[in-house]
Amino acid sequence: MENTTKYSPRLLKKYRDEVVPGMMKKFGYKTVMQCPRLVKICLNQGVKGSVSDKKMIDDAVNEMSMITGQKSIPTMSKKDISNFKLRKNMPIGCRVTLRNVNMFEFLDRFISVSLPRVRDFKGINEKSFDGRGNYTMGITEQIIYPEINIDKLPRISGMDITFVTTAATNEEAYELLRLMGMPFKNMEKTG
Repeated sequence: MENTTKYSPRLLKKYRDEVVPGMMKKFGYKTVMQCPRLVKICLNQGVKGSVSDKKMIDDAVNEMSMITGQKSIPTMSKKDISNFKLRKNMPIGCRVTLRNVNMFEFLDRFISVSLPRVRDFKGINEKSFDGRGNYTMGITEQIIYPEINIDKLPRISGMDITFVTTAATNEEAYELLRLMGMPFKNMEKTG
């Protein structure tokens, strides 16, 4: 007997059942389609010292693939910089873009498992919005992810994570991410 029910991530269900009604009530949207939504999550990591050691790029690509559950790709330099011994098209980092199911799964794991593992965590900064509804934050150590084995790490590095939404303003994007469970520092600000 075949299971015909399609898998739906927990955060996607939360978005439909709780976030959309909350946003419609707060901002007075006429239809559900006006409500902002999360489009994609972009992770990128610059690898310091990758010019001299090519294996560092492979390690970074493997780590990011393990963290996200999706194959990451190396990023290449765009021009020659002689002071850094950098040539055009040399690998200098890696990146991955998550959408749909992978995006919601990553965000769920990020909020419920990874962020609580940050040392002295008091919430994430709410001032990192870009004015167009996107939020970018930096992670200083990749060891907060449970997929990473700290004993097998050659080095500790960080990464940048960008949450791209369809929100028109910072306030809408803040409310969207807050309702989805992002632990902002100044939570009592809105209410």
